[in-house]
Amino acid sequence: MTTENPTQPVVDLRSDTVTKPSPAMLAAMVAAPVGDDVYEEDPTVRRLEEMAAARFGLEAGLFCPSGTMTNQIAIKAHTEPLSEVICEQTAHVYLWEVGGIAFHSGASVALLPGQRGRLTAAQVEAAIRPENVHYPTTRLVCLENTHNRGGGSCYALEDLQAISDVAQRHGIARHLDGARIFNALVATGQHSEDYGQYFDSISVCLSKGLGTPVGSVLLGSAAFIKKCKRIRKVMGGGWRQAGFLAAAGIYALENNVERLADDHRRATRLADALRAQPYVAEVLNPETNLVIFRLADTQPAAEFLATLERQGIRASSFGPQWIRFVTHLDVDDAGVARVEAALSSMSE
Repeated sequence: MTTENPTQPVVDLRSDTVTKPSPAMLAAMVAAPVGDDVYEEDPTVRRLEEMAAARFGLEAGLFCPSGTMTNQIAIKAHTEPLSEVICEQTAHVYLWEVGGIAFHSGASVALLPGQRGRLTAAQVEAAIRPENVHYPTTRLVCLENTHNRGGGSCYALEDLQAISDVAQRHGIARHLDGARIFNALVATGQHSEDYGQYFDSISVCLSKGLGTPVGSVLLGSAAFIKKCKRIRKVMGGGWRQAGFLAAAGIYALENNVERLADDHRRATRLADALRAQPYVAEVLNPETNLVIFRLADTQPAAEFLATLERQGIRASSFGPQWIRFVTHLDVDDAGVARVEAALSSMSE
């Protein structure tokens, strides 16, 4: 049980999924015109899907409850049983989606070791199966940008292009898990419109750094999204008056993208504070809003987290002695200062 000062808000660094809608976002939600989306009669959902697709240079979008659903719908649509998906060994689609690739698609997975979650074109090409009755058929390569387990690492555009070229040459589909793609775009200065030429489908999450209460959009060609709509339906993902939620996504796309730079700046502050502590053994350089670090063996992780909790600060375990901090729109400079002070107090 937390014992933080009740006059101070909790500084919740567990994830960027914990944000609450701002008053302006709530106002946009309440004012949204809506209809039954299963009948394709919700104008706000249509607007969100079209807006998101246009941003990434693709034809159509499909609004879904979660990024796990958009990823798994895409994988199902791109593959068939006895086929194989290439991804990095710590990819969200493999590690944290409950074995969905096997459950939904009956597909095998070729796991590759990346550099902070990033693959190379050479790795992908080497993993493509030759035609042989003993092997599954390689049908899809999945990338993740930013990469969660890689500490918010970002792909260089030329690396995405090289992997895309390999996949196209072999007739393999390309999917991007873009749960935090806007963090990558802001950090690198890349343009979202370029991404449509490198991927057949893109999953864009709205409920992480962009601060909506729920929802992700799957993007692709019009024909692909038509196929995906049937898969969404069989997964139980058909919406009714979903425009109230879609309005939050529209507000986020229009107002909450550029401000991600503030989250990145605050993540760098936290990383610097962690490096100054004698009980911290390693800190991954935060490219975006994720700060992953390893505690020294003399500092038990459970004790570290409990000490923060008593000061009204929450964080997540990320493996033995590894901790993750995530900055987001509900963590301001004052909140970061509280964390800095708490970290320093542990070494006194």
